[in-house]
Parts: sequence; structure tokens; C-alpha cells
Amino acid sequence: MKKNIFFYLIILTAMTSCQPKQTADIILINGKIITVDKDFSIAQGIALLGEEILAVGSEKMIKRFTGEGTTVIDLQGKTVIPGLIDAHLHPEMAAPSELDEEIPDVHTVAELLDWIKSQVQIKEKGQWIIHPKFFATRLIELRAPSLAELDAAAPDHPVFLNGSYGGNINSEAMRISGITKATNHPGILRDSKTGIPTGIIRASAFNLLSIPAKEPLTKNEEIDALVSMLKRYNEIGFTSICTGYGDSPTYEVYRKLGEQGRLTARIYMNIGLGLTSGITREKVKEKLNSFPFVTGDGDEWVRVGALKILLDGGILTGTAYMREPWGDKAAEIFGITDTTYRGIVNYNREDLLTIVTAANERNWKFTAHSTGGGGVDLLLDVYEEVNKLKPIKERRFSIIHGNFFTPDAIRKMNELGVYADAQIAWFYKDADAMLYILGEERIKTFHPNRSMIDAGVLINGGSDHMVKWDPNTSINPYNPFLAMWSMVSRKTERGTVIVPSEAITREEALKIYTINNAYASFEEAIKGSIEPGKLADLVVLSDDILTCSEDQIKNITPELTMVGGRIVYSSGKGIIIPEELTE
Repeated sequence: MKKNIFFYLIILTAMTSCQPKQTADIILINGKIITVDKDFSIAQGIALLGEEILAVGSEKMIKRFTGEGTTVIDLQGKTVIPGLIDAHLHPEMAAPSELDEEIPDVHTVAELLDWIKSQVQIKEKGQWIIHPKFFATRLIELRAPSLAELDAAAPDHPVFLNGSYGGNINSEAMRISGITKATNHPGILRDSKTGIPTGIIRASAFNLLSIPAKEPLTKNEEIDALVSMLKRYNEIGFTSICTGYGDSPTYEVYRKLGEQGRLTARIYMNIGLGLTSGITREKVKEKLNSFPFVTGDGDEWVRVGALKILLDGGILTGTAYMREPWGDKAAEIFGITDTTYRGIVNYNREDLLTIVTAANERNWKFTAHSTGGGGVDLLLDVYEEVNKLKPIKERRFSIIHGNFFTPDAIRKMNELGVYADAQIAWFYKDADAMLYILGEERIKTFHPNRSMIDAGVLINGGSDHMVKWDPNTSINPYNPFLAMWSMVSRKTERGTVIVPSEAITREEALKIYTINNAYASFEEAIKGSIEPGKLADLVVLSDDILTCSEDQIKNITPELTMVGGRIVYSSGKGIIIPEELTE
């Protein structure tokens, strides 16, 4: 008898141990779960409890978490990935960008001129015609319209094509703004023979333009536009974003939205230093002391990111600070006639060292917009020096954009633990132009993703989305599947395959937009992969990213996006969403 009782106790204990201790709020079954854990495991189901993942495993195992109040989602064989993260974009700029009118997506000089002519028809004489983000190197002809072409298209309207770090204006814009041959400003490019302004200007001359101020949005209008932009990011699979250049008031806006439950994506916000001249140790300390936070402060919804500066210009305006002069093509495309010109750099080594040293002392993660190879080398040189005073590896410093990485730069990044905050859209949109301008040899250092991963450098995937709302035609495109396809295929917008040896695998591309970006924000313990205890940030896909045809990767769309177990987007296709989960 005692023997039988003992036997039944063993059986009861075994049966009890097989039962989950908790029941789930939601279970997702009958799917392919790409966990992106350390083993890149594949599961069939997920159990969610509150805002977290309770369990991941086989369908049989996950069904054990079903209770009286559990909602079941049948994935119908669909693929699930961790919530995607964009490492660098500008939602505050993008959100209101098309509230008044759509920004044109032009690909040729003729299309641009036609758009200008259409604006002439609907705007009164003297009204400005402005393209807020125009880059000549993205046109098929790899050139901006000439002054004569702009004047012919809009003889009575001032025209400004804003390229962030440079731009183009017509004669009427010069007349209205009082810009003449006698105007003494280094940001106005001139004909080398006549000295007459060519219509090409640098960003330093933008403040000379007599553009009337737009009527500002109300605070509520700004916030509503921002909330709508976050929902657009949800539609393409983003559950977290890093906003590229913020400040204390903007941080407070996001924090309050989080308190109100209006956020549909988690925010990691880089903070702009805001000092560009007169750099001293005391001034930098004073500025840092004025911030009520430091990297990592905040919560799971809104967190403080890196301290950021703008080190150089941009590759699309010929102002990125390069290792060598831009070369002969610079005159043809950017109007640069100085054969020694390497671009602009906003900080000398001494000032940069002062800033980075102070940031590191106060435990800030540090980063810098640095688009050219010369900027990369300068920044890494300073990082090495600062590392001697206080190790930086645990601070996860990064280089934003970077673009051009030599083997020596890659080696230093690995040694220092510096992350590459890469904008993959720039390869997709701009590699053809860079190949034409810089040549076969220098293009080998442009987004060398395979070399960086093989060397142990962690790449973060970001878009640098600035204006327009469409994920594929905006400036810059923020569709992560388009970016992942470009990294895997090394194909550009024009269909060119550039340096195919630098292609990476689908698994590596997915990591770049998930767990790698979680590392960048020191949040790898709570997101970036589908594992028990992590936040329930998930995306259900239209196609299997690991097995679909290579060209289909760019066409993948989310069918469902969840943030903290809450559905923030549903395509209304494919899987059926239980009524109790719909908002």
C-alpha cells in the first residue's frame, strides 16, 4: 500500500510539474516564431502575460498556458519576428511635413522642373517655392537644375531647393534676399571667372534667404501629428525608435504622451549638445549640468539616449569631411572648384576631445553625425584618446552615418566597442552616385557591412527618415524590409549591385533591426528578441523573411504589430484578430 501511494505521488508531482504556474492573457499559435535569441531558435507559439512574454516554444507547450480568460490568435502559419527598432530617424520633423501638401518624389531634372512649374500655377507671384529636402545626386542625371533652368521654370517666384547642408536658389530668390555679386559670404558659390553667384549655396548661407516664417502649428496640432507619425511607423513594423536629435522639452512631450497612454512606439532620444563654438571645458560642463538627465534615464517607454553633435556635412551636397579631396567630379556635381576641398568639419580635434571627455566623465553615451571618412577617422582618434582616461567600451559610443570605413577604422571600432549607426537607405539611394563621384577604389569602403560584422563591429540599422510620410518614397525611406533587402542583395534603387562581397545574410540583417538596436539603447535584456521575460513587442509578417525569394524581402509587409502585448496595427488581412483585442 505504501509503495502504491509513493508511486502515485511521483505521478502527481510529474503531472503538476508539466502544468504552467500561470495562464496567459494571449497566446499566439500555429506560426513560425523567429526568436532572434542567441541560437536564432525557431518556435511555433508564444504566450503573453500583461506587457511581457510569458513563454516561447512548441504549440503543444504554449497551449498549456490557456486559461478561462486567454485570447487565442491563430497565426495560420505566418512568421513572427521581434518588434523592429529604427536606430535613427526624425519623427518630429517628419510628422508635420505633409500636413499642408505632398512633397514631390522626383527622379529626374524634368520631373523637378515640372513640379516647380505646377507650383507657379497655384502660387501668387513672389511666393516661395520650396522643396524641403532636395538632393541632386538622387536624380538620374546626378545634377541639380542650372540657374537658367530654375529661372525659366519660375521667373517670378523665388525657388529654394533645400539639401540640408547645401541647396540651390534661383535669381528671383537672390533678388528678394538681396544676394548679389557684392554679397560677401563664404556660403555663396560663385562662377570662378565672373564672381557672379551660381545659385548654389551652403547651409551657412541659408539664413540670408528672405523666407517668411510659416504660421506655427499649435501644440496640440504638433502632438497629434507626432502620434500619427508613430502609427505610420507601427504599420511598417516598428515598435521602438531612436529619435536622432532631441532636447529637454521634446523629451517631456514624449514622456507625457507615455503617461497618457498615447505612445505606440518606445522612444530612445538622442540629445543635441547645442554648442558649436567657443568650446571650453567649463562651457561644456555647464551645458551638461543643465540637462536634467543622462543616458539611460527614463523607463521602458521613453528613455534618454546619447549625447550628439554634428561633426561634418553630408555626402549628398559634397560637404562630408573626406579622407581625400572630393575629386574632379565634385566640380561637375557640387560646383566645387577647389581641388584640395575635403568637405566641412565643425569641430577641431581639441574641441572635440574636450566635449567627448566631459561626456564620458558624466557617463553619457556619445555619438556624432559624421558622414565622411575623414570625420570617422577624427572621431575614432578622439575616442581612442578619451578611452585612455576612462574606458568607453561599456558606454557603447557610436558613429552616426559614417558611410566610409577602412579596415583600420573597423579595427579601432572593434577594439573600442564603437557601434556603427548606419543608414541603410543611403546605400540604397546613393551608392550609385558615390561610385560615379569617388570611383571604384573608394566605393569599396562605402557601407562595408560584411567586413564590419566579420570584424566584430555591431551595426545598428536606422533610416534617418526626415520628411514625407510614405515608407518607400520618403526622405529617407524608412521601410526596414527595403533596407534589409538592400543589405542582403547589395542592390541600389537603380538596380546596380555594388561591391557584392559586402553582402550579409538575412539573419544578420534581421539582427541589425532587432537585437543590435536593443544593444544600442542598453535594452537587450528587455527587447530585441522573443524570449520569456522580455517585452511583448512583436510583428507578424506577410512572408517568411528567411525563406522567401530574395527580391520578395523588400515587399514584405506587417500584418500585425504589437507593443507590450497591445495591438497597435492590423492590416485587416491574413490572420483573424479576436474582437476583444481590437481597439
